[in-house]
Amino acid sequence: MKLARSLRSDCPRKSHAGWKPPRNRHDPVDTLIASSEGRVPHLVPIRYGRMMESPFAFYRGGAAIMAGDLAHTPSTGVPLQICGDCHLLNFGGFATPERRLVFDINDFDETSVGPWEWDIKRLAASFFIAAQANGFSRDVGRDAAWYATSAYRDRLIEYGEMPLLEAWYDYLDLHKIIDQIADPTMKKLATSRLRKATEYTVHTKEFVKFAVADGLPPRIRDEPPLIYHDDASDAVKNRKVVDRAFAHYRLTLQPQRRLLLDRFKIVDVAMKVVGVGSVGTYCGILLMVSGSGDPLFLQFKEARTSVIEPYAGASIYKHHGQRVVVGQRMMQSASDIFLGWTRGGTRQFYVRQLRDAKISPDTTVMKPTNLRNYAKLCGRALARAHARTGDAVMLGAYLGKGDAFPDAIASFAAGYANQNERDHQALVRAVRQGRVEARVIG
Repeated sequence: MKLARSLRSDCPRKSHAGWKPPRNRHDPVDTLIASSEGRVPHLVPIRYGRMMESPFAFYRGGAAIMAGDLAHTPSTGVPLQICGDCHLLNFGGFATPERRLVFDINDFDETSVGPWEWDIKRLAASFFIAAQANGFSRDVGRDAAWYATSAYRDRLIEYGEMPLLEAWYDYLDLHKIIDQIADPTMKKLATSRLRKATEYTVHTKEFVKFAVADGLPPRIRDEPPLIYHDDASDAVKNRKVVDRAFAHYRLTLQPQRRLLLDRFKIVDVAMKVVGVGSVGTYCGILLMVSGSGDPLFLQFKEARTSVIEPYAGASIYKHHGQRVVVGQRMMQSASDIFLGWTRGGTRQFYVRQLRDAKISPDTTVMKPTNLRNYAKLCGRALARAHARTGDAVMLGAYLGKGDAFPDAIASFAAGYANQNERDHQALVRAVRQGRVEARVIG
């Protein structure tokens, strides 16, 4: 393919290998401080506390740092819809509207149009760093990064050979994935988690976990500092703001889903601290109850400028909640029926169900073989997402069937893991010197 040959000439696959920080690289702690602007002030120390725990935790919260670094790496100049924060814990299992259980990317806070290489580089580096967190050798880390990339390459080539509609409808069946697990211990663990995620109605389980029902209406249980009612926040202080934001959100749903949503009413709102990178942004949960008493939990998350936009260009969507929702709908094989966006005061949000049979991976219990197999799975899922908004034929031709690209990305992952460790130590020093405050929650 002529275009692919041209891309290989302009951006050789081997050029992606290794990592050397640019001479004018931004101070990572300065980047974190800048990204904390506009967050809830008393929650920011919790963010730093979580990132201090390990280089892997730091990596999860350092998407803004890596975005600036990736802007200095070779690129083919081929943009498509990317995740923007593509690390191994932003994948997992969940239920589709048709109640299939699938494996897919499940976090799109940073999604936007950007270089496709940024996703696979961040994913590969996350596997190398996770291997180090488990005490594995650098060879194991390099292998995991290599397998993620080679699976990505192989699946993209396959998508390029499929009819377009067949590629679009493809999904990763979670039941089949678990059935194919060879390690009996891991298979037993995955089967148990699958059963727990599906044996009861999701919102009923969440109601038991998060709600207090000793009065009418029920309310969300406070567990400060991670779940709390904040009378100082606009979303809670002024019920008119909540109602106005909810009315706008409702209009972003399809008519048949509005009809379902209208059978529930809001009975309580609370703030909820989530994740690592999102800590300090305005996030919370809505408790809704139907006329027959059925609970529904919706999660709202503040949508801010994507960390990749300063380097890849501004999104065409002025509303960042819409940017997240559209990107998610493009890249996922199926998305939450209540996924929508809104505005509350001056802040922009997206909304979704709190959980829907969500099954998150636990990489800490994985052996080297398990980690390699999980890497292959994530690589395949990323290829499927990229094939939806990119030219799989062209990308597959650029990648080729040889190992030049996987070898290069594995080399990059190893180099960037060293950089990440240095950056983590920079944060630890900044906390010790009193430059930033960190709070560790048990």
